[in-house]
Order: sequence, then structure tokens, then C-alpha cells
Amino acid sequence: MSVSFEQVSVSFGARAALTQVSATLEQGTVTGIIGPNGAGKTTLLRTALGLQPVSYGTVRVLDKPLSEWPRDALARAMAYLPQGGEARWPMRVEDLVLLGRLPHRAAFGPPDLKDRMAALDALARCDATPFANRRMDELSAGERARVLFARALATGAAVLLADEPAAYLDPSHQLRLMELLREEARRGTAVAVTLHDLSLAARHCDRILVLHDGRLVADGPPAEALADATLARVFQIARSPDSLGLGAFRRL
Repeated sequence: MSVSFEQVSVSFGARAALTQVSATLEQGTVTGIIGPNGAGKTTLLRTALGLQPVSYGTVRVLDKPLSEWPRDALARAMAYLPQGGEARWPMRVEDLVLLGRLPHRAAFGPPDLKDRMAALDALARCDATPFANRRMDELSAGERARVLFARALATGAAVLLADEPAAYLDPSHQLRLMELLREEARRGTAVAVTLHDLSLAARHCDRILVLHDGRLVADGPPAEALADATLARVFQIARSPDSLGLGAFRRL
């Protein structure tokens, strides 16, 4: 396993954000994390990165307790694409993607050939090469989202955590994004992605964690994790017949 949560609880003051969550993020697997707003999805990712203190329980990364990881080594092992990340700076796209290589460089050291090749490869995989020399503040929201995803890929980390990366993408690039996540998993990366689109999660994730009020209520392949009883309990929805076969839902 790449990341494990062992009876992890997290609190914000008197409010419990996560309660005794036990789960793993496996190498070579795309794990979808779903749940209503406020269910604890983002908190789970931030806890894995050490950005959110644990009230109780243990987080392990590559079989080592999170508390034993030096920050620079953890930055090389885990890449993070935060929710709603924005970058409207007057900065070249390629230079921004190169920031994903900072954990591999000496302090204040310039990027070397390996860094530049990793950045160009990430841009190509995100269909962002055509605007590599443009400025970030000249791009559309969808283009910026693809560049920020390329920055995360450029790190070449063993674990990739993406928080709602499909939010600003059109349908075509949403599908391409999910294909990219699967390609990363085939390389041996442990991929975790939070999603609101249940159809995307069902089609493209190997495994799904369902959070509800900070608790893990389902964990398994899509067909099991998205069982009718879980959909009704967590989302107050049910499946609807869909002539296109895409998986549609209706409110209860």
C-alpha cells in the first residue's frame, strides 16, 4: 500500500471532520473519494499530506508513519492538486509547470534538463503543449486547470492526490483527465481523486470510498460502493433508466 489511514479522526475545534476512518490508497489503483459537501473528502487528502493534524489514529505513507517523513522527502513522494487552485499570474505556462519539480532541486537551484523534460512531458499528456509559452493570465479557466494538473504530474510522485480536478473542464477534457489518472495508476502511482460526478467515478475509478458526515460508509469496487442503499442514504438519490447507458440518477 502507498497510504493508509488507521482509525483516523480529525477535528476542527468542537466539530468532528473525520471520525475513525480506516482506508488505504493502493499503488496502481485509481481511488475515487465521493460524498456530499462537507463529508470530509478534502480533509482526508490534506490529512494524508500532513497539512491537517490528526486528532487520533495514524497515517502511513509508503509504510512509514507520516510523522517520520522529512518535508522535502514527502514533497517528492506525494503530489497534490488542490481544489479550486487558481493561477492568474503573468507567468509562462512552462515555468509554472516547472514548479512541480521544486522538490527535486537544490534550494534556489535552476531546473536541469531532466526537470525540463518532465515538465514538457506533463504538458503533452495534459494537451497543454500548444500554450506552453503563453502566460497563465491569458488562459481560460479550463486551460489553467489543465496546466495546474500538469504541474502535479511533473513531480513524478509515487502518490498523486487530486481534489475536484474536473470542476472547470469541459466533458472532453474531463474524460481525458480520467484517462490520465488511469495512465498514472498503470505506471504504479497510487492515485486518489475527489469527485462530485458519480458517473465519472463509476466508470473510471477502480475503487471508491464514500464519506458521509466524516465517516467512511462504503469502500469497494464501484458496483459495491455505489449500491442503491448507499446512494439513498448518502445522497438521497436513486438510479434512473438511461437510454444512453451513461448512468443517470433521480432525487428521492
